[in-house]
Amino acid sequence: MRIDIATLFPEICETYLGQSIVGRARNKGVFELYCHQIRDYAFDKHHRVDDTPYSERQGMLLLAEPIWQCYKAVVGERRPHVIYMSPRGKTLNQQRLKELASAGEDLFILCGHYEGVDQRVLDKLEAEEISVGDYVLTGGELPAMILADGVVRLLDGTLSQEDCFMDESHYSGLLEYPQYTKPQIWQDMPVPDILVSGHHANIMKWRREKSLEETYLKRPELLETAPLTDADRAYLSELRARYEDMPEFFNNK
Repeated sequence: MRIDIATLFPEICETYLGQSIVGRARNKGVFELYCHQIRDYAFDKHHRVDDTPYSERQGMLLLAEPIWQCYKAVVGERRPHVIYMSPRGKTLNQQRLKELASAGEDLFILCGHYEGVDQRVLDKLEAEEISVGDYVLTGGELPAMILADGVVRLLDGTLSQEDCFMDESHYSGLLEYPQYTKPQIWQDMPVPDILVSGHHANIMKWRREKSLEETYLKRPELLETAPLTDADRAYLSELRARYEDMPEFFNNK
């Protein structure tokens, strides 16, 4: 996969995506990353990339032409999937990350700034708008890095084992179970006995039940779409009975 990020701050994206697991994947050739300065494609001597919007709204809007020129120069004959990081978009979730990682398409990610970008270039690029949450940030760089990080870690070769992400929160539709490391007792708090028992089947059962419990207590709405077995549903019934005197956790569940 090749990922191109068009931004006014390419050094921010380069720095983050060149580190840790994602950086190692990039160095191994799992994916290619190129961060492009939109100002390099401005058409006046001052490299201006913004202007006032045609409305009474205050602020500045990114011009369509520099973005379009950047796109044409970067992609050539390729046709990557274009994503515009925007609070107007659908909220990013694990399912969309899996779809993007498995689609086999290159990505061209556009980072807005100021009040956003001229709508005409989004229409021209047929951009998918994606949000990372119901809030507004100064620019699209942080959301772009979140998207790229989330996609790259699902690509073959990024993580040493598939289990590294399959057990994580949201991948299976549930939140992840609690985890512990050494020492076995820390400040009089021991690791659960089951985890040091060496009994694989019991440990796997404990993990599943704890995932269900974490989801039920913290994000119960996820249970509406999570793939559940009959054993899962039976355990959830036990949880409802156990916590029935704590309605603050459940709202209308």
